[in-house]
Amino acid sequence: MSSFKIGVMVDSFRLGLVEGIKKAKEVGAAGIQIYATNGEMAPENLSAARRKEILDIIKSNGLVVSALCGDLGGHGFAIKEDNVWKIEKSKRIMDLAKDLETSVVTTHIGVIPEDVDHPRRKIMQEACEELGRYGDEVGAYFAIETGPEKATTLKSFLDSLDSNGVRVNFDPANLVMVVGDDPVEAVHTLGKYIVHTHAKDGVMLKYVGGEKVYGYFAEGGIEDLNLSECFKEVPLGEGNVNFDKYLKALKDVGFEGFLTIEREVGENPEKDIRLAVDFLKSKISNI
Repeated sequence: MSSFKIGVMVDSFRLGLVEGIKKAKEVGAAGIQIYATNGEMAPENLSAARRKEILDIIKSNGLVVSALCGDLGGHGFAIKEDNVWKIEKSKRIMDLAKDLETSVVTTHIGVIPEDVDHPRRKIMQEACEELGRYGDEVGAYFAIETGPEKATTLKSFLDSLDSNGVRVNFDPANLVMVVGDDPVEAVHTLGKYIVHTHAKDGVMLKYVGGEKVYGYFAEGGIEDLNLSECFKEVPLGEGNVNFDKYLKALKDVGFEGFLTIEREVGENPEKDIRLAVDFLKSKISNI
Protein backbone atom coordinates (compact mmCIF):
# COMPACT_ATOMS: atom_id res chain seq x y z
CA MET A 1 0.00 0.00 0.00
CA SER A 2 1.35 3.42 -0.98
CA SER A 3 1.85 6.13 1.61
CA PHE A 4 0.88 8.96 -0.75
CA LYS A 5 -1.19 11.70 0.86
CA ILE A 6 -3.86 13.71 -0.97
CA GLY A 7 -3.77 17.48 -0.74
CA VAL A 8 -5.81 20.30 -2.22
CA MET A 9 -4.79 23.75 -3.37
CA VAL A 10 -7.15 25.58 -1.03
CA ASP A 11 -7.38 28.58 -3.35
CA SER A 12 -8.85 26.32 -6.05
CA PHE A 13 -12.18 26.29 -4.19
CA ARG A 14 -12.43 30.10 -4.64
CA LEU A 15 -14.08 30.39 -1.23
CA GLY A 16 -11.54 32.29 0.84
CA LEU A 17 -9.08 30.80 3.29
CA VAL A 18 -11.21 29.58 6.21
CA GLU A 19 -14.08 28.25 4.09
CA GLY A 20 -11.54 26.65 1.76
CA ILE A 21 -9.90 24.87 4.68
CA LYS A 22 -13.27 23.51 5.81
CA LYS A 23 -14.08 22.40 2.27
CA ALA A 24 -10.73 20.61 1.94
CA LYS A 25 -11.60 18.53 5.00
CA GLU A 26 -15.08 17.89 3.64
CA VAL A 27 -13.83 16.47 0.33
CA GLY A 28 -11.46 14.09 2.10
CA ALA A 29 -8.06 15.73 1.72
CA ALA A 30 -5.27 15.27 4.26
CA GLY A 31 -3.51 18.54 3.55
CA ILE A 32 -3.68 21.90 1.83
CA GLN A 33 -1.42 24.14 -0.19
CA ILE A 34 -1.93 27.90 0.16
CA TYR A 35 -0.89 30.84 -2.01
CA ALA A 36 1.28 33.13 0.13
CA THR A 37 2.23 35.97 -2.19
CA ASN A 38 -0.37 38.69 -1.64
CA GLY A 39 -3.53 39.55 0.24
CA GLU A 40 -4.23 38.10 3.66
CA MET A 41 -1.65 35.30 3.31
CA ALA A 42 1.28 37.49 2.27
CA PRO A 43 3.94 37.21 4.99
CA GLU A 44 4.09 40.98 5.51
CA ASN A 45 0.38 40.95 6.38
CA LEU A 46 0.55 38.18 8.99
CA SER A 47 1.42 38.83 12.62
CA ALA A 48 2.80 36.02 14.76
CA ALA A 49 -0.60 35.76 16.45
CA ARG A 50 -2.46 35.47 13.13
CA ARG A 51 -0.03 32.81 11.89
CA LYS A 52 -0.75 30.74 14.99
CA GLU A 53 -4.48 31.31 14.59
CA ILE A 54 -4.40 30.06 10.99
CA LEU A 55 -2.36 27.02 11.97
CA ASP A 56 -4.85 26.25 14.74
CA ILE A 57 -7.74 26.44 12.23
CA ILE A 58 -5.93 24.06 9.89
CA LYS A 59 -5.15 21.60 12.67
CA SER A 60 -8.66 21.78 14.13
CA ASN A 61 -9.91 20.53 10.76
CA GLY A 62 -7.52 17.59 10.90
CA LEU A 63 -5.30 18.95 8.14
CA VAL A 64 -1.67 19.88 7.62
CA VAL A 65 -0.03 22.31 5.19
CA SER A 66 1.58 20.37 2.36
CA ALA A 67 3.29 23.47 0.94
CA LEU A 68 2.97 27.18 0.36
CA CYS A 69 2.87 28.61 -3.15
CA GLY A 70 5.38 31.44 -3.44
CA ASP A 71 5.05 32.16 -7.14
CA LEU A 72 5.73 35.88 -7.59
CA GLY A 73 4.85 35.94 -11.28
CA GLY A 74 6.55 37.76 -14.11
CA HIS A 75 9.65 36.08 -15.48
CA GLY A 76 10.45 34.35 -12.20
CA PHE A 77 14.10 34.92 -11.33
CA ALA A 78 15.30 35.53 -14.88
CA ILE A 79 15.67 39.34 -14.58
CA LYS A 80 18.57 40.35 -12.35
CA GLU A 81 17.15 43.75 -11.32
CA ASP A 82 13.95 42.13 -10.01
CA ASN A 83 15.72 39.48 -7.99
CA VAL A 84 16.64 41.66 -5.01
CA TRP A 85 13.03 42.04 -3.87
CA LYS A 86 11.93 38.64 -5.14
CA ILE A 87 14.66 36.83 -3.19
CA GLU A 88 13.87 38.80 -0.04
CA LYS A 89 10.15 38.09 -0.30
CA SER A 90 10.78 34.41 -1.05
CA LYS A 91 12.83 34.15 2.13
CA ARG A 92 9.95 35.62 4.11
CA ILE A 93 7.60 33.08 2.51
CA MET A 94 9.97 30.31 3.61
CA ASP A 95 9.83 31.74 7.15
CA LEU A 96 6.04 31.67 6.95
CA ALA A 97 6.13 28.08 5.73
CA LYS A 98 8.07 27.06 8.82
CA ASP A 99 5.59 28.91 11.05
CA LEU A 100 2.80 26.89 9.39
CA GLU A 101 4.78 23.69 9.93
CA THR A 102 5.64 22.90 6.33
CA SER A 103 9.07 22.86 4.75
CA VAL A 104 8.07 23.38 1.11
CA VAL A 105 7.57 26.57 -0.91
CA THR A 106 6.73 26.00 -4.57
CA THR A 107 7.29 28.44 -7.39
CA HIS A 108 8.08 28.97 -11.06
CA ILE A 109 11.55 30.44 -11.56
CA GLY A 110 11.24 31.24 -15.27
CA VAL A 111 12.34 29.22 -18.28
CA ILE A 112 15.75 27.60 -17.80
CA PRO A 113 17.77 27.82 -21.03
CA GLU A 114 19.11 24.50 -22.29
CA ASP A 115 22.40 26.21 -23.20
CA VAL A 116 24.54 26.09 -20.03
CA ASP A 117 26.36 29.25 -21.15
CA HIS A 118 23.20 31.31 -21.64
CA PRO A 119 23.47 34.51 -19.52
CA ARG A 120 19.93 34.10 -18.17
CA ARG A 121 20.85 30.73 -16.74
CA LYS A 122 23.60 32.27 -14.65
CA ILE A 123 21.21 34.90 -13.25
CA MET A 124 18.75 32.16 -12.27
CA GLN A 125 21.54 30.06 -10.74
CA GLU A 126 22.68 32.95 -8.54
CA ALA A 127 19.15 33.56 -7.27
CA CYS A 128 18.51 29.88 -6.59
CA GLU A 129 21.86 29.47 -4.84
CA GLU A 130 20.96 32.23 -2.40
CA LEU A 131 17.49 30.83 -1.79
CA GLY A 132 18.85 27.32 -1.50
CA ARG A 133 21.38 28.37 1.12
CA TYR A 134 18.62 30.12 3.07
CA GLY A 135 16.52 27.01 2.83
CA ASP A 136 19.42 25.00 4.23
CA GLU A 137 19.66 27.44 7.15
CA VAL A 138 15.97 27.36 8.12
CA GLY A 139 15.14 23.79 7.11
CA ALA A 140 12.98 24.58 4.09
CA TYR A 141 12.90 23.69 0.41
CA PHE A 142 12.47 26.12 -2.47
CA ALA A 143 10.72 23.81 -4.96
CA ILE A 144 10.80 24.63 -8.68
CA GLU A 145 7.65 23.63 -10.53
CA THR A 146 8.08 21.51 -13.64
CA GLY A 147 6.78 22.62 -17.01
CA PRO A 148 8.70 25.49 -18.63
CA GLU A 149 11.49 23.17 -19.79
CA LYS A 150 12.12 19.45 -20.17
CA ALA A 151 13.07 17.43 -17.10
CA THR A 152 16.61 16.82 -18.35
CA THR A 153 17.25 20.57 -18.55
CA LEU A 154 15.84 21.12 -15.05
CA LYS A 155 17.99 18.30 -13.64
CA SER A 156 21.11 19.77 -15.24
CA PHE A 157 20.29 23.10 -13.61
CA LEU A 158 19.69 21.53 -10.18
CA ASP A 159 22.88 19.50 -10.43
CA SER A 160 24.82 22.73 -10.96
CA LEU A 161 23.74 24.18 -7.58
CA ASP A 162 25.84 23.81 -4.43
CA SER A 163 23.00 24.06 -1.89
CA ASN A 164 20.51 21.33 -1.01
CA GLY A 165 17.60 23.72 -0.47
CA VAL A 166 16.37 23.88 -4.07
CA ARG A 167 14.15 20.94 -5.05
CA VAL A 168 11.21 20.12 -7.35
CA ASN A 169 7.44 20.52 -7.23
CA PHE A 170 6.46 17.96 -9.86
CA ASP A 171 3.48 18.90 -12.03
CA PRO A 172 2.92 16.18 -14.65
CA ALA A 173 0.29 18.14 -16.58
CA ASN A 174 2.59 21.09 -17.19
CA LEU A 175 5.15 18.76 -18.76
CA VAL A 176 2.51 17.20 -20.99
CA MET A 177 0.79 20.45 -21.97
CA VAL A 178 3.76 22.75 -22.53
CA VAL A 179 6.89 20.82 -23.52
CA GLY A 180 5.53 17.38 -24.44
CA ASP A 181 7.67 15.58 -21.89
CA ASP A 182 6.78 12.10 -20.60
CA PRO A 183 5.93 12.47 -16.88
CA VAL A 184 6.98 8.88 -16.12
CA GLU A 185 10.46 9.35 -17.58
CA ALA A 186 10.64 12.78 -15.97
CA VAL A 187 9.97 11.30 -12.51
CA HIS A 188 12.91 8.96 -12.93
CA THR A 189 15.07 11.85 -14.17
CA LEU A 190 14.20 14.17 -11.28
CA GLY A 191 13.40 11.59 -8.59
CA LYS A 192 15.90 12.58 -5.90
CA TYR A 193 14.79 16.22 -6.08
CA ILE A 194 10.99 15.78 -5.83
CA VAL A 195 9.54 17.04 -2.52
CA HIS A 196 5.95 17.88 -3.53
CA THR A 197 3.64 17.23 -6.48
CA HIS A 198 0.58 18.72 -8.12
CA ALA A 199 -2.14 16.31 -9.21
CA LYS A 200 -3.27 17.76 -12.52
CA ASP A 201 -4.03 16.47 -16.00
CA GLY A 202 -4.04 18.00 -19.44
CA VAL A 203 -3.50 17.65 -23.17
CA MET A 204 -1.28 19.47 -25.63
CA LEU A 205 -3.18 20.77 -28.65
CA LYS A 206 -0.32 22.52 -30.39
CA TYR A 207 3.36 22.75 -29.49
CA VAL A 208 4.72 26.28 -29.07
CA GLY A 209 7.33 25.70 -26.34
CA GLY A 210 7.99 26.95 -22.84
CA GLU A 211 9.54 30.26 -23.88
CA LYS A 212 6.35 31.46 -25.60
CA VAL A 213 3.88 29.96 -23.11
CA TYR A 214 5.55 31.32 -20.00
CA GLY A 215 6.35 34.55 -21.77
CA TYR A 216 2.60 34.94 -22.28
CA PHE A 217 1.97 34.32 -18.57
CA ALA A 218 4.66 36.84 -17.68
CA GLU A 219 3.66 39.64 -20.03
CA GLY A 220 0.53 38.68 -21.95
CA GLY A 221 -0.29 40.15 -25.31
CA ILE A 222 2.03 37.95 -27.32
CA GLU A 223 0.97 38.37 -30.90
CA ASP A 224 -0.67 35.37 -32.58
CA LEU A 225 -0.63 33.26 -29.39
CA ASN A 226 -3.94 31.91 -28.11
CA LEU A 227 -3.26 29.59 -25.18
CA SER A 228 -6.62 27.84 -25.57
CA GLU A 229 -5.35 26.57 -28.91
CA CYS A 230 -2.10 25.30 -27.37
CA PHE A 231 -3.19 23.13 -24.46
CA LYS A 232 -6.10 22.30 -22.22
CA GLU A 233 -6.25 21.42 -18.53
CA VAL A 234 -8.78 18.64 -17.93
CA PRO A 235 -10.09 16.63 -14.93
CA LEU A 236 -7.81 13.85 -13.68
CA GLY A 237 -7.92 10.78 -15.88
CA GLU A 238 -9.16 12.65 -18.95
CA GLY A 239 -5.80 13.88 -20.24
CA ASN A 240 -2.47 12.48 -21.34
CA VAL A 241 -1.01 11.82 -17.88
CA ASN A 242 -1.02 8.05 -17.37
CA PHE A 243 -1.66 8.08 -13.63
CA ASP A 244 -1.14 4.34 -13.15
CA LYS A 245 2.38 4.52 -14.55
CA TYR A 246 3.03 7.98 -13.11
CA LEU A 247 2.15 7.04 -9.52
CA LYS A 248 4.13 3.81 -9.80
CA ALA A 249 7.14 5.86 -10.97
CA LEU A 250 6.79 8.16 -7.95
CA LYS A 251 6.67 5.14 -5.66
CA ASP A 252 9.69 3.59 -7.41
CA VAL A 253 11.85 6.68 -6.79
CA GLY A 254 10.83 6.73 -3.12
CA PHE A 255 8.45 9.70 -3.10
CA GLU A 256 5.96 9.41 -0.24
CA GLY A 257 4.59 12.93 -0.04
CA PHE A 258 1.57 14.87 -1.20
CA LEU A 259 -0.37 14.62 -4.42
CA THR A 260 -1.91 18.09 -4.22
CA ILE A 261 -4.90 18.67 -6.47
CA GLU A 262 -4.67 21.93 -8.39
CA ARG A 263 -7.71 22.90 -10.46
CA GLU A 264 -7.09 26.18 -12.25
CA VAL A 265 -10.05 26.13 -14.64
CA GLY A 266 -13.64 24.91 -14.76
CA GLU A 267 -16.98 26.31 -13.58
CA ASN A 268 -17.45 23.93 -10.65
CA PRO A 269 -14.10 23.45 -8.93
CA GLU A 270 -15.57 21.70 -5.88
CA LYS A 271 -17.15 19.01 -8.04
CA ASP A 272 -13.91 18.55 -10.00
CA ILE A 273 -11.84 18.38 -6.80
CA ARG A 274 -14.18 15.80 -5.24
CA LEU A 275 -13.89 13.67 -8.36
CA ALA A 276 -10.10 14.11 -8.30
CA VAL A 277 -9.90 12.97 -4.65
CA ASP A 278 -11.94 9.86 -5.46
CA PHE A 279 -9.88 9.23 -8.60
CA LEU A 280 -6.58 9.43 -6.69
CA LYS A 281 -7.85 7.25 -3.84
CA SER A 282 -8.82 4.54 -6.33
CA LYS A 283 -5.44 4.72 -8.05
CA ILE A 284 -3.48 4.74 -4.78
CA SER A 285 -5.33 1.67 -3.51
CA ASN A 286 -4.08 -0.32 -6.48
CA ILE A 287 -0.39 0.55 -6.14
